[in-house]
Amino acid sequence: MSFSLISQAHAAAAPAAGAAPGNPFITFLPLLLLFGVFYFMLIRPQMKRQKEVRNMLSQLAKNDEVIAAGIAGRVDEVGESFCTVEIAPNVKIRVQKGAITQVLPKGTLKSS
Repeated sequence: MSFSLISQAHAAAAPAAGAAPGNPFITFLPLLLLFGVFYFMLIRPQMKRQKEVRNMLSQLAKNDEVIAAGIAGRVDEVGESFCTVEIAPNVKIRVQKGAITQVLPKGTLKSS
């Protein structure tokens, strides 16, 4: 009989399976901190870079010197989604605006 009383006492003292201890805010605090770190270290800088690229492409004009897909040239025409880039005298290629990775300072192509 004494054995059954001890078993009941252990069963009553054991916590329920799956019960969250303490404050639920404290439980999710590490997850919230991790999200905050990811936002400021990864997401925010990437959004800033995308905004800079959109601005660069929207300000693209004729005679800008650019690098498109690794090819340096001078913009001859600017369209909605394509640009014509002159890579040599009388040699023009048509590239997507998204392929333009960099706008070079004026006179860069003459010096090379």
